[in-house]
Amino acid sequence: MDIILRAAIMFLLLWTMVRASGRSTLGELSSFDLVVFIVMGNLVQQGITLDDRSLTGGLLAIGTMMALSVGLSYAKARWPRFGKTLQGRPVILIRDGVVDRKTMQHERIGLDTLSMMARQAGIEDFDVIRLAILEANGKISFFTTEARPQA
Repeated sequence: MDIILRAAIMFLLLWTMVRASGRSTLGELSSFDLVVFIVMGNLVQQGITLDDRSLTGGLLAIGTMMALSVGLSYAKARWPRFGKTLQGRPVILIRDGVVDRKTMQHERIGLDTLSMMARQAGIEDFDVIRLAILEANGKISFFTTEARPQA
């Protein structure tokens, strides 16, 4: 029972840490971030199982985390408001070519990162962007004035 409780606490702690790290970091991980996450996984395992290296202890820890993950997924699907609270909502970064610097600062996205992502989407100039939306998963969706359907 001790392993289950530690696994549940660690799950909530990890979820909180990932949410606090911001959406921009979820969208793109650097090599260093990947190494940190791998090391963190090892440290988490040690904190959950302590000296218990048995198959049962490992299965209890993994089972607890999987059950909590499936439970959160079910709750997000069952109660959409709860899902938006857990996952976050999309936010507008650019509207009609005007960059919302306050939102970008709040989401910890630099202008250089936004410019790079726009270039990767084939956009050279912010003036043609009707909307740039930072999605809950950390990706940015671009809608240009050129892509508007004609009436």
